[in-house]
Amino acid sequence: MAATAPLVPLPAPRVRAVGLGWLALSALAIAVFAPLQYVLNPLSDLAANGGEIAVNYAPRPGWVRIAFYTHIVFGGLALLLSPVQLSSRVRARVPQLHRVNGRVVLVAIAFAGTAGFLLSWFNTAGPIGTAGFGTLAVLWVIFAGLGLRAILRGDVATHRRWMLRTFALTYAAVTLRLWLIALIPLLGDFSSAYAVVPFLCWVPNLVVVELLLRRSRTDIASTS
Repeated sequence: MAATAPLVPLPAPRVRAVGLGWLALSALAIAVFAPLQYVLNPLSDLAANGGEIAVNYAPRPGWVRIAFYTHIVFGGLALLLSPVQLSSRVRARVPQLHRVNGRVVLVAIAFAGTAGFLLSWFNTAGPIGTAGFGTLAVLWVIFAGLGLRAILRGDVATHRRWMLRTFALTYAAVTLRLWLIALIPLLGDFSSAYAVVPFLCWVPNLVVVELLLRRSRTDIASTS
């Protein structure tokens, strides 16, 4: 009988725990604190205080502002709950929680991704932002949908692969802000840094996941 290998090569338990802890804590921090200022303060007040994102969206039509709030609230929810889906302990010990949490994540991604695509046409990075953020939004929803389709067909391995790709795009909310922290001092201002991140915030994430998935397939083939 052919030997089997895990879907993604597993590092040592301590390394795995540290990695998952970092993903969970960074996702929690961004999911809670990034939307907080927009929930607690009107966009007009934030714009008056010089907030770059608020300056862009405060004068927009009402439906654009609704899309903005939809994106940050449901995107934050997807980011907050997604690390739970990565936990093998949750999947093994509380499968019902994995299923229910997963449904909430998928609905949140559907709302946030649709709103994100609409917002991509009004972003502050111009055409590169429309291309980068728009592609991110479309792939985010598509990957989540493919993951749902796979699990409805009973194909757990394919489901996990698509959901890992989905998380790579969900985590763009974190990496975008990490890149801004690094780029603003280098480029001198927010606008210059923001113009760089529409692709940078998600393409490297997806590349890392694809490399892990490819390594997994190689390991499976070598043990067959």
